[in-house]
Amino acid sequence: MVHLRVVCPDDLTDDVLAMLCDRPGVVAVSKAAGVTHGVVVSADLAREAADGVLRDLRSHGVDDRGLVALDPIDASFGALVDKAEADAPGEGADALIWDELTEHVGEDSTLTATFVAFMVLATLLAAIGVVTDSQITIVGAMVVGPEFGPLAGLAIALVRGQSSIARRSALALVVGFTTAIVVVALFTLLGRAVGLISPSDIAGPRATDFIYHPGWFSLITALVAGTAGMLSLSSAKSAVLVGVFISVTTIPAAGNAAVAGVLGNWHETWQSLAQLGINLAGITAAAATTLLVRGYASTLK
Repeated sequence: MVHLRVVCPDDLTDDVLAMLCDRPGVVAVSKAAGVTHGVVVSADLAREAADGVLRDLRSHGVDDRGLVALDPIDASFGALVDKAEADAPGEGADALIWDELTEHVGEDSTLTATFVAFMVLATLLAAIGVVTDSQITIVGAMVVGPEFGPLAGLAIALVRGQSSIARRSALALVVGFTTAIVVVALFTLLGRAVGLISPSDIAGPRATDFIYHPGWFSLITALVAGTAGMLSLSSAKSAVLVGVFISVTTIPAAGNAAVAGVLGNWHETWQSLAQLGINLAGITAAAATTLLVRGYASTLK
């Protein structure tokens, strides 16, 4: 169940109330007058009914003249809950709420100082894992990396044709990865100058060789991870994202590319960049395909 709160102008209130009362899966409709900027209309919805309700609110022009807020209800029970879930088509766990997904991904795909800081910190961790040949540190770098947000944004932009989201997500990825690689390269130069890092650190067989060995399994892993990640985001099961983060070689590849380049191993640098490109493309393609399938499935209900 989710809780809906709508602030709408007085002249739209009756239409919004009538629409909510007629919608399957909507219960506990109420209004509160005397508030600033209009009338507050509230309701509780089965999650599977939410996307249709939000489309209707937009068709009434509420988003242009008022406010729409949707909040998850952690726990709810009772006859009205049973009625809402029985009346709404489909299952709540399978429900795709486009506005919720777009807003959530929008925050994670915007170029901010915090986003760049996490990119730099994650790539620095990856570089440390490369130099010390520590798989645990590499996994930590994967978890810290925030790159899945912009990749999900690109997937949404491809499916929905929203060029503004595509530009914003691409900018975050390009600036984030470029800044992180440059910073790691500078730190590697400093480490080499003071004798902390040397070319021998990345010579010979290493436990972290998978970072710069792109192949078919790199693509397959990216496709599976992209599918799982988008399913997680679009069904509000964010815990699954942790598993997605530690399965793809994006941040580690960026870190290894910087370290190998500074230490003169250009073959490893280009291989790492190829690994990065395969993962980015695979995740985006799989995430977009997942949205297409989920969006089509929702139209059959």
